[in-house]
Amino acid sequence: MEIVTLPGQAAGGKVWLVGAGPGDVDLLTVKAYRVLQSADVVLYDALVSEDIMALIPNKAEKIAVGKRAGKHSAAQSEINQLLVTKAYTRKNVVRLKGGDPFIFGRGGEELQTIVEAGLSFEVIPGITAASGTAAYAGIPLTHRDYAQGVSFITGHCQLESRPMDWQGYANPNNTLVVYMGILNANIIKAGLLGAGRSADTPVAIVSKATTHEQRTFVGTLDNIEQLAADPELVMPALMVIGEVVELADSLNWFKPQDIPSSDLSLNKQIK
Repeated sequence: MEIVTLPGQAAGGKVWLVGAGPGDVDLLTVKAYRVLQSADVVLYDALVSEDIMALIPNKAEKIAVGKRAGKHSAAQSEINQLLVTKAYTRKNVVRLKGGDPFIFGRGGEELQTIVEAGLSFEVIPGITAASGTAAYAGIPLTHRDYAQGVSFITGHCQLESRPMDWQGYANPNNTLVVYMGILNANIIKAGLLGAGRSADTPVAIVSKATTHEQRTFVGTLDNIEQLAADPELVMPALMVIGEVVELADSLNWFKPQDIPSSDLSLNKQIK
């Protein structure tokens, strides 16, 4: 889709590509909060939490453009066009994404469109789902005794038709974090086992991380399909595969069942 600009009209607006973090409003950066307060329009993803959405001023136009597996509310080309159009007609345009916009968030693609349209922009990073989820589940992604490296991969529905470096991902000295992989747990299992990863490799699937609804489902690579199919597993969810998962029991500090949802929100302190 060719991006349409407004001939003869100066592009006076600015686009802010903002990472909202993994869910807990307290993990939003101060700069992200400040930019949200001055937003004229916010294009937001489905994974942005309600607590963070509540920080957006009432005067700002809010446009839902989120993508979830099988439930896309807007095509990427439409989002790109919206960003350009709004930046021509509004002063401050915020593209608000869950996690970090440059980690499986298509932030780079959207910025390329902004650059081609000659618009000003700025990027505000966010805590990505991998680090936020692992921290709140008590799982260090690296550890001298367990894992000397970490890989982030996407396991969405196109996985079966795309070549994957399973040999590299099966390194027992590395932690593997899989975004959007719940629906393809069987493919992930087969790929890793086929590349030599042990069936006993610890696995954690963390649901609704950093919120009062967080749940952690722990097992092994051998039963990852059963973990992913647990009826109590609520999306969004992230997979962590590797020996570091063994530390979850002793390092788990976050007890969401003991914290009312209202206590996880900064809104009452800010208002």
